[in-house]
Amino acid sequence: MNIITIVWVALPFFLGFCIYLLPRIDRYLALLTTLISTAYGLSLLLTSSSLQLQLLDNFGVTLVADQLSGLLILTNGLVMTAVIIYCWSTDKTAFFYMQTIILHGSVNAAFICGDFVSLYVALEVIGIAAFLLITYPRSDRTIWVGLRYLFISNTAMLFYMVGAVLIYQNHQSFAFTGLGDAPTEAIALIFLGLLTKGGIFLSGFWLPLTHSESQSPVSAMLSGVVVKTGAYALVRIALQVNEVSPIVQIFGVGTTLLGVFYAIWDKDTKRTLALSTISQLGWVVVAPKVGGFYALSHGLVKAIMFLSAGILPSRDFQELQQRPISTRVWIILVTASLSISGFPLLVGFAAKMGTLSNLTSWQAIAMNIGAVGTAIVYAKFIFLPHKLQTSNQEQIDPNYYFAVTPLIAGLIIANLGYLQAYTLNKMIKAIAIIAVGWLGYWLIWRRTELKLPRIIEKLEHLVGLMSLMLMLLLGMVLI
Repeated sequence: MNIITIVWVALPFFLGFCIYLLPRIDRYLALLTTLISTAYGLSLLLTSSSLQLQLLDNFGVTLVADQLSGLLILTNGLVMTAVIIYCWSTDKTAFFYMQTIILHGSVNAAFICGDFVSLYVALEVIGIAAFLLITYPRSDRTIWVGLRYLFISNTAMLFYMVGAVLIYQNHQSFAFTGLGDAPTEAIALIFLGLLTKGGIFLSGFWLPLTHSESQSPVSAMLSGVVVKTGAYALVRIALQVNEVSPIVQIFGVGTTLLGVFYAIWDKDTKRTLALSTISQLGWVVVAPKVGGFYALSHGLVKAIMFLSAGILPSRDFQELQQRPISTRVWIILVTASLSISGFPLLVGFAAKMGTLSNLTSWQAIAMNIGAVGTAIVYAKFIFLPHKLQTSNQEQIDPNYYFAVTPLIAGLIIANLGYLQAYTLNKMIKAIAIIAVGWLGYWLIWRRTELKLPRIIEKLEHLVGLMSLMLMLLLGMVLI
């Protein structure tokens, strides 16, 4: 298994360069890579044991492949497979598929990192590959958005690396467990880097512009798996270091409420989905024991939603209310929206109930409010007008349906992962939360318009927010 793991880690990078040398089979090599990752993720889920590979003696540099890794690797495999199928008939070049697979491989590597230095390398490669995909159209707008993303990412990782060095200086190891007795400034610096990379709380406001301005397949990758790398590290650390777990949970609650508040009011489909991602990342980290399962649930839904947003006739909800969409696309949007809202028989229900079962009373109250907010957000998609017949100009590429079908199947099959959620009380509660959200949407938010200021998303203010977050983290660690 050790040799298989090493080959699996290296394979995407090798095939990524082969894609550029053999452009005629670029799609096939890319698809083969993602399918192999999907199979590897499934194998980890079916194996109860944990695999650990020590890369460097006495430095704590290790790879850890367990069920948490398996859930996230499976998410990465399914989302990337869907993206490649979605782009199959487009004019995407070998360069696009090469960067997609390199991004895929570096995300896989991040999901099995057990120390700060190997995670740093994986996150930096992710940043470069994501930048190249964001700027793929080569327009002035996308180049600026990509450079903005790269600057924020590199600044965050600079803080992170300083924290990692301080931990090694104190503990003589880069292992995650060294965070337990690390200096307060090291903990704050590490958390600042991971919160920013993971798009969590105030540090995540780089995310709406980046995800909304990228092409839909790239947005699906960013929201479905890339931001999960920062969340994965926080979940892994919280599971290994009890002293910092409360900090992770506090940020989980805060980012859930903050993200959903902004998402409720936004009128742009892709910005709404991006702001919702900030909120949903809070659900991933607030209950570390089930964080991987929730990440799988969210990754499948967000890939479906962003790929669907790319074929809608408009990004403006007000225009969509006047322009009915295809009924087939509407059914797909409704299925994904019901899942993320927590409707029974879909994986979002199991993930939400599993999360709420692992919270304290005050956390559960706050997250239930966040769940109502999520139902309001996705009511905007569920209650879009639709029609069965479409004109020739609105014909949808069949590859869209081929791409989302396995994701929809995943929403149903993965639901079996937490059957203990299916009690009468929990099902009634989930339906009641959705009903309250829909009622609020029809009575208030559907008829009300509030434009929240976007000044917080400007580059200079994002850097300022990172400074404020650092001071907040220092205060939380000292307390």
